[in-house]
Amino acid sequence: MEEEQLKVFDENRTPIGIAARSEIHKKGLWHETFHCWIVSEQDEQLYLYLQIRSPLKKDYPNLLDITAAGHLLAHEEAKDGVREMEEEIGISVERDELIFLGVFHYEMNNGDILDKEFAHTFLYKRNIDFKDFKLQEEEVAGIVKTRLADFYALWKGTSQVIEVNGFEVSENGERLKIHRMVGRDSFAPHPISYYNQLTQALKENL
Repeated sequence: MEEEQLKVFDENRTPIGIAARSEIHKKGLWHETFHCWIVSEQDEQLYLYLQIRSPLKKDYPNLLDITAAGHLLAHEEAKDGVREMEEEIGISVERDELIFLGVFHYEMNNGDILDKEFAHTFLYKRNIDFKDFKLQEEEVAGIVKTRLADFYALWKGTSQVIEVNGFEVSENGERLKIHRMVGRDSFAPHPISYYNQLTQALKENL
């Protein structure tokens, strides 16, 4: 299968060409991604859904992350990333239902991968029952939610741990309920600047 081709940019987000995904991560080239955070409202409380990354992932397995995210291909625009939501978590979304939060640029380095992203970041407001999520097992191992106010407190530094509830899929395909307390070390290591931009944008749009 042909490798994904992505647009490449300089640090000022000026397009400079197209490259294979593996080359982009190996060389640390700037590229575009799609991030969508799903928020629901229940009993006058806002909740944020998080995905649990699959244990099969090479980078950051088993950690909590953006509800749905992925790379934008060379021919795609930002909102075309809605395909990631259906592919990863089985949630079908119309492009005009997304609320644009901004383009957040940041770098992540895990030793093997140097990831430089211009992340087109969106909010999607919808109450979704856990049973309605259909997970792409090689990408996502489960879905949990947490009170949005607690998520803010975690990244502001006023709370060390927060409560998450949801499910994860066992090796034999069974959905197991989970309820646990998690800290920052349970999340994919996006830089604190990303979380600061995210929390501010969410507050402005909710």
